[in-house]
Amino acid sequence: MSSQELHRRLSETQRSMGLATVYRQLRWLQQRGLVRSRLLPSGETLYAPVDHDAHHLTCVLCGNSVALPVCPMHDHPLPADLAGGFQPLFHTLEYYGHCADCQSDPDQPPSPTLPPAPSHPDS
Repeated sequence: MSSQELHRRLSETQRSMGLATVYRQLRWLQQRGLVRSRLLPSGETLYAPVDHDAHHLTCVLCGNSVALPVCPMHDHPLPADLAGGFQPLFHTLEYYGHCADCQSDPDQPPSPTLPPAPSHPDS
C-alpha cells in the first residue's frame, strides 16, 4: 500500500491525519522493522508488514509487477561473517527487467545482452 493510499483510507475514518504524518509514521515503523518498503520504477514507494514476505519481478517498460510464489533467499540467511555485526530486520528482493509481453512487442527496444554477473570470491 502506498502512503497516499493509506492517507486516503484514513481520511475516510475517524483516524484521519495529514499526509506528512503518514510518511513520518511509516518511516518510524520501518526503522523498527515493522514494515518493509518497496520502490517501484515509477518512484512510488509501497509499504507492507514485514511478515508479508513478497518479492517481485517488475518490468521496467510497462511497469507490470508479478509476485514471486516463494522467496529465493528464504533459506539463505545473511552469513555472520558478511554481516559484520549488522542486525537485519527484513529484506526485499526485486528483479527488474522486461516482461514476456514487452519482449515480444516490436515497438519496444530490444533487451540488452548483459555480461554474466561476477561470482562471489568464496564461490
